[in-house]
Order: sequence, then structure tokens, then C-alpha cells
Amino acid sequence: MMKRDECFLVLKRHVTDEIVVATYSSAVDWLALGERTLNYFSIGAMGLDSSHALGLALGRPDKRIICLQGDGSLLMNLGCLVTIAAVAPKNLIHLVVQNGTYEANGGHPIPNTQADFAGMARAAGYAHAHDFSELANFEQQAAHVLKQEGPVFATLRVEPSGPLSYDYPKLYDPARRAAIKAALGTR
Repeated sequence: MMKRDECFLVLKRHVTDEIVVATYSSAVDWLALGERTLNYFSIGAMGLDSSHALGLALGRPDKRIICLQGDGSLLMNLGCLVTIAAVAPKNLIHLVVQNGTYEANGGHPIPNTQADFAGMARAAGYAHAHDFSELANFEQQAAHVLKQEGPVFATLRVEPSGPLSYDYPKLYDPARRAAIKAALGTR
């Protein structure tokens, strides 16, 4: 079984000028790998990170958008799969970290820890859907997945991590939001 931080280290090697959208545990682990101007951390938006990523993908078709979402977060807004597939943004990569828990809310198990999220994305109409449970396989395929024409979906099956501490003032620093707006030329 993989670990989220190890998957994100693999991902980091391939991320250049993409906008990375994340919330809660994914945002904490992604930020731990280093500050990037093009990180967009959804404030208090469990379930809406994929919707924010879709909005950015539609608003900025010139940029690749990578959404790092937890399985509990996806369950909060499962309809996003159908919406994203219907709109079919070619620049959206949707990665779901499946650890079987609502990690940000105390690690309670999701209703079905064996849910096939890649299968759901495929059925919704995503252009590509992948499922990774071995780090070596993800390392081998990550660059390919990130270059595919979207919408692209990938499940990263990871083990639950220990309790994370969420430094919300740091994570949602207004200066970070101002920096990404300036970098993207928005107000």
C-alpha cells in the first residue's frame, strides 16, 4: 500500500507550471513539499476542491489543473464526476487519494472503503481513468497520466496516515491567495 506523501513526492517531480488545487489533508501534505505560487488551497471546502479545479480549468484553458482530492471529499460532492465529464476540460487532472477515511474529520471510515472511484469516473465519461496501488507503478506512469488529454482521473490507493495537524492560518494565508491571483493576472 502506498503513502500519500510518497505519491506527492513522485508527483512533485513532474509538476512545473500547473495549478495544483487541494484541501485539508492533501493540501497539508502538498504544502509540506514546498511553497509554490500556483498552489490553490480551497478554504473550508470539503468536497468542493474538484469544483474549484473545474472552474479554474474552464477559466484558464491555457493551464493544466491538477486536483488533489481525498476520497471523503469526493464523496461530499460525487456529482462533480458527471459535471466534469460532461464539460470535458482537456486540461484537468483529477487525482483522488483513497485511504478509506474522512481523515480531516477524525479518521472515521467512509461508508464503503472498497469503492471503485476510477470506475465511477470512467462510467461518468472521463476521457481516462487510472487506479494505482503500487508506488513503482505510479512512478512509472505519473508523467504519462499528467500529459493525457483530460479530463483525466486517477485513484491513488494509500494507507491512512496518522493524525495530521492543520495549521489553517498558514494553509489559508491571504498572501498565498494574493500571490496566485497576481501570477494568473486576476484581481
